[in-house]
Amino acid sequence: MPAPTPPSSEPKKPKLARLLAILPDVWALVWPRRKLLAIGFVLMAINRVAGLVLPASTKFVIDNVIVNRQTELLLPLVLLVTAATAIQATTSFSLTQLLSKAAQRLIAEMREKVQRHVIRLRIAFFDATKTGALVSRIMADVEGIRNLIGTGMVELAGGLLSAALALVIMLRISPMLTGFAVVMLGIFVVALYFAFGTLRPIFRQRSILQAEVTGRLAETLGGIRVVKGYHRETDESSVFAAGVRRLLDNILKTLTAMAFMGLSGSVLTGLVGATVMLVGARQVLAGTMTLGELFTYTIFLGFLVAPIVQIVSVGTQLTEALAGLERTSELLNERPEDEDPARTVVPADFRGHVEFDRVGFEYDSGKPVLKNVSFTARPGTVTALVGPSGAGKSTMIGLVAAFHVPTQGKVLLDGTDLSTIDLAAYRSRLGVVLQDNFLFDGTIRANVAFAKPSATDAEVQDASRIARVDEFVERFEQKYQTLVGERGVKLSGGQRQRVAIARAILADPRILILDEATSSLDSESEAYIQEGLSHLMRGRTTFVIAHRLSTIRRADQILVLEEGAIAERGRHEELYARRGRYYDMYTKQHGVEANLFLAPGEGDKVPEAEEVAEPPAGERPAAPWVPRV
Repeated sequence: MPAPTPPSSEPKKPKLARLLAILPDVWALVWPRRKLLAIGFVLMAINRVAGLVLPASTKFVIDNVIVNRQTELLLPLVLLVTAATAIQATTSFSLTQLLSKAAQRLIAEMREKVQRHVIRLRIAFFDATKTGALVSRIMADVEGIRNLIGTGMVELAGGLLSAALALVIMLRISPMLTGFAVVMLGIFVVALYFAFGTLRPIFRQRSILQAEVTGRLAETLGGIRVVKGYHRETDESSVFAAGVRRLLDNILKTLTAMAFMGLSGSVLTGLVGATVMLVGARQVLAGTMTLGELFTYTIFLGFLVAPIVQIVSVGTQLTEALAGLERTSELLNERPEDEDPARTVVPADFRGHVEFDRVGFEYDSGKPVLKNVSFTARPGTVTALVGPSGAGKSTMIGLVAAFHVPTQGKVLLDGTDLSTIDLAAYRSRLGVVLQDNFLFDGTIRANVAFAKPSATDAEVQDASRIARVDEFVERFEQKYQTLVGERGVKLSGGQRQRVAIARAILADPRILILDEATSSLDSESEAYIQEGLSHLMRGRTTFVIAHRLSTIRRADQILVLEEGAIAERGRHEELYARRGRYYDMYTKQHGVEANLFLAPGEGDKVPEAEEVAEPPAGERPAAPWVPRV
């Protein structure tokens, strides 16, 4: 398998424009939690003011208590520092409890919101996106959002508040030294702005790479039987390793940038500290500054520099959060299929009369898949679609299921344009049985009841009995509570198919789609499943895709598709007698079987309907016999 293509380069946009574009999304997250954040900021302000008590008291301890021997001030100062420390510890604990838990709730809510949105998107979106990549975007991209609500942003704001208070005190002690420190810090802040503008695209690319690598890993593990069957373990490991290395290169870039910013912060701190030491010591010796003021000034310098250096850490987290939010917003901006403003019709009743009126369809502009397709499927009839691969059979089924909308013409349901009918109302009357039916990792009962979660045990068991699920369920120790494993791997192909049929029976659909429902089964499993399908198809408008033409002899109409158009149509006998495309396909596939029905000299005769594969009289199911599908 070829290696995944590298992600596309970041769109070229001005950094400020990209930042402004994401602000509405940030506001949408922050505004509903404004009260919580307000409480957090109040606690943070109390915490920071309390944290300044200790360094502020240092001047009085040195100048008043030690130098001037005012010992009566010592105990009050100690009690004040102790009380401030207790307040600081309490508010820190409260902040963590309040904001960290709120951030985790936000992550959970965002994951729920994104999953609810993604699952409502059009089938075309899923056809173009890897499942593993979507999983990564839902689970990983929202993880960094906690820093927008959690302690990260508040800590940064708290650091800036401490810096502002420290700046006021430092200006009172030495305006000259403070002016120098502010200029140095300003240069550092400007450098950080450009650094984070460079980092955000890298973080965004990391999310893309993470999704790509995760997606490929999910594909490999999901197709492990194919991988092992073709002995491609080494190749798959190489593809995964290549993706991991690209991800590593991206991470190393960010680590290098962060390390450089940390180095710059350390150099800044050292340079400012050395200047304060030199100038401050000279002022103390000259008598223009007391020893306590120098000591206090040095401590408050740390409060001024610390939040600026803290930006390197917290700012990186916020940058990563903004990149993740940007990618999450892209998903949320995709319009769900059920929000189509044209879908407003909720039919009072469904008869199941389906009509294709000169339907054309294109996945890619200028490349038609269906061309001028017209036919009618009346309620209670069976319409079979046959033809070579790529002829457009699955596309027609997708249009019937409303997975797609025609690019030309109309699909009509009971005379109403299907593109205007409410999807929830329509699909609640739609049933699908596929060749490789998907079962969820849960119990047999849960998989049968997937079509109707409110179903009672009796309803589930009735549907299971009709589909002959009960025949193998009774052999399991846990009966209907037996776990089927991921994708139903603990059940055989025939057992999975019977569960799928029971699920469709429970749904009680008006329109039924059977996509190669029995083609891969052994004869014994097929015999069981045909009986369930016969019951399921009775009285419903049924569409069948079949490559095994012997299974559709009794269909009410057979549509032979070639290159997206209907080449032939009619019943089996009519098409066979025509000796056209259907005849060629049928005799090529079942020539020996077909000739068994023909007496010598009857080369053009087609077997009578009652002669074709009808069960013997004593073996017919209780329900009226319906053609095998």
